[in-house]
Amino acid sequence: MKTKSTLIAALAILGLSGCASHSKDIQATYVSPTEYAGFTCEQMQGEMREISRRVGILTGQIDEEADADTWQMGVGLVLFWPALLFLEGGDGAQASEYALLKGKYEAVETQYKRSNCEASQGADSAS
Repeated sequence: MKTKSTLIAALAILGLSGCASHSKDIQATYVSPTEYAGFTCEQMQGEMREISRRVGILTGQIDEEADADTWQMGVGLVLFWPALLFLEGGDGAQASEYALLKGKYEAVETQYKRSNCEASQGADSAS
């Protein structure tokens, strides 16, 4: 009996480590703001829009995969634990791209502020 419960606990830990993360749990990859030093304010705005668009798409896909893994884990633990061995899970290419895009967005945003684009945009809209 002890062996069986130890096996189930080990499989649960193994299975949980293979589950995909939700987007809110994925940390940004560092990207240097100087990568965007040569961009104009308009170019940086366009870059932030494009990054935001792609992040929006990936967020839905990543969260959907994480929810599916959570559901499979629950069913596997309750009904048929050997099924846990076949969980695809894990953070794959989408999560890596998501982390990079988050880092790029932070870098562009930092450079945008360093370039005083916020002040110049306010002056343009006041004209």
